[in-house]
Amino acid sequence: MSGRAIVITSGKGGVGKTTATANLGLGLARHDRKVVLIDGDIGLRNLDIIMGLENRIVYHLVDVVRGRCQVRQALVKDKRFPHLALLPASQIDQKEAISPEQMRELAAQLKEDFDFVLIDCPAGIEQGFRNAVAGADEAIVITTPDVSPVRDADRVIGLLQNSLGDPQLIINRMSTQMVQRGDMLDQQDVLDILAVNLLGIVPEDEEVVVAGNRGSPVVLNEKSQSGQAYGRIVRRILGEDVPIPELNGHGGIFHRLGKLFSRR
Repeated sequence: MSGRAIVITSGKGGVGKTTATANLGLGLARHDRKVVLIDGDIGLRNLDIIMGLENRIVYHLVDVVRGRCQVRQALVKDKRFPHLALLPASQIDQKEAISPEQMRELAAQLKEDFDFVLIDCPAGIEQGFRNAVAGADEAIVITTPDVSPVRDADRVIGLLQNSLGDPQLIINRMSTQMVQRGDMLDQQDVLDILAVNLLGIVPEDEEVVVAGNRGSPVVLNEKSQSGQAYGRIVRRILGEDVPIPELNGHGGIFHRLGKLFSRR
């Protein structure tokens, strides 16, 4: 049976997309799934750092598609989990170094050996986005509950619906205190705007930054609220019925924002 290829994307950079890719990959591997992470951000790779694998890279994605090495030679195995691997991006090439068709063929090849192929998509909607989406069967969109990232996510969702259907949504860096004060979009605000299925909410947590800097994604820290949140999201991806906690405020923001968003 072929594996699932999932692109993790966002409209805006800096919302935690690469961090989410690392945590979902490790979380799935903890459930004994075979997982490969593809860093699709050619020229600006960071997934290897968050995974703590930056010192073990020999070949990269562009080497594979240009035939300079075999896929298995470029895969960096994670010593913590035998069924988890990273295919890193090149730091010296441009996004145009790989085509959508090449990414599609690569993902199809990897799906034969892995249960999950997670593609870390570069921010924006240019060539890197088109490459990453081409290799995917489904999509997860990451946004923070702020006006600008949500509006960009709205645009990306519209593009994804043309090729992959409705994506699932992760709301990242949700602050209960800011929601309760009415200073941040709440869960229902974001869902009213984006109108897609909510996969999970990750709370604001400084442990995410600490874990990423150490190369040990926060999903491995079961005492962390964000680590627990990623763990629940992974279980939902695997088909479990896991409740999503509600983080709704007192309203008063959404009705002022309608004119900022296009209706799909």
